[in-house]
Amino acid sequence: MEISHFITSNMANPHELERMFRKDPESFKKSFSSVWEQNPDSQVLAVWHERLNFKETKAGKTSILQKDFVSMGILAVLAGLGSRILFQFAEQQTIAPVNLVFGILPFIAAFFVYNNRAGKHVLYTLVSLFLVSAFYLNMLPLEQKDSIILVYLHLPVFLWVLLGLAFTGNDYGRGSTRLAYLKFNGEFCILYACMAISGALLTGLTMQLFRFVGMDISEFYFQNVVVFGAAALAVVAAYLVSRNLKLYKNIAPYIARIFSPLVLVTLLVYLGTVIWVGKNPFLDRDFLLSFNGILLSVLAVTIFSITESGTDERKSISDYINLALIILALVIDSVALSAIVFRLSSYGITPNRLAVLGINIFIWANLIWIMLAYSQYLRNRTGLSSVQDAVTKYLPIYGLWAAIVTFIFPLIFD
Repeated sequence: MEISHFITSNMANPHELERMFRKDPESFKKSFSSVWEQNPDSQVLAVWHERLNFKETKAGKTSILQKDFVSMGILAVLAGLGSRILFQFAEQQTIAPVNLVFGILPFIAAFFVYNNRAGKHVLYTLVSLFLVSAFYLNMLPLEQKDSIILVYLHLPVFLWVLLGLAFTGNDYGRGSTRLAYLKFNGEFCILYACMAISGALLTGLTMQLFRFVGMDISEFYFQNVVVFGAAALAVVAAYLVSRNLKLYKNIAPYIARIFSPLVLVTLLVYLGTVIWVGKNPFLDRDFLLSFNGILLSVLAVTIFSITESGTDERKSISDYINLALIILALVIDSVALSAIVFRLSSYGITPNRLAVLGINIFIWANLIWIMLAYSQYLRNRTGLSSVQDAVTKYLPIYGLWAAIVTFIFPLIFD
């Protein structure tokens, strides 16, 4: 009765009603019915009644969901079968293992194209570029040359950008759709990892059960179940994320907020240790590679945090942590660039050094743009959209560089 009285006395105060609902949703729902029966003319309570009792009744909604589900299921099976066939050829060393991406990404792209009703020009572009990439990759010799290895590393990046085109569809030029694609990637990784952990537990349990009866099915299970399942699961995860699961909407922002300060503290301690022990990226090649790995990790965490900021213009401690991470990444990238230039001048030009130099330059420029935009935002001179633009508008540059390394480097460094 106490909550009922509270609702009645605050019918003209939506803020207090919302506060009480968030404080104890179940008690609010139980008490609301009696208040609504006594005050059926209240417009505020009418809105709350619809909110608490709304049910989707649109005709055809179920059939649409079923069509999406069926299309997802077909594409997931095709992805699993395609990956299993490609894995067989890769295991026999007749094709490069990187071909496995063609067992997954084209099917996710097909799901996006079907889901967002992309125009014919987008569809033809995607089909032609996927086919050209597959044909080009398999025309290259199966050799461990630097230029060939760079193709293996950069082709997935190029295909990832193509997947972004499939995701954005006819709205590929809009920053908001590109931002949605980045959000999709962060949420996809979290959901896929959660499902993969469950799959790993199931795999371990299954193999252990067969060991109890004296059978070792690990090789068979990996080749015919794990490979198939890992590929099919990617399409399923894409479908689930596209359905905007509430669980997912809650997980991603909190992961971003928790991870950012942890990464910042960890990297500060790590870099302090590096300086203390005297590690030199100018002379130690392996350490330079790890330095670049740290740079990419910081960039990924920062971008994920920015994309999960939404449209809320209120500043928080997370924004200042993000800016600190960007500055830290700039310091790391500046050191890495200096070390790469030093190695180029000292040891000559190689495909690896040139590729690493290029990507570091592009990352450095992107970080400068993000840092300036974030500084303006924190000083209330621009909105958060300017920071997000610094991320989304730069994406094609990474795709262009990946395409150059993939298609041009093997011709130059034969």
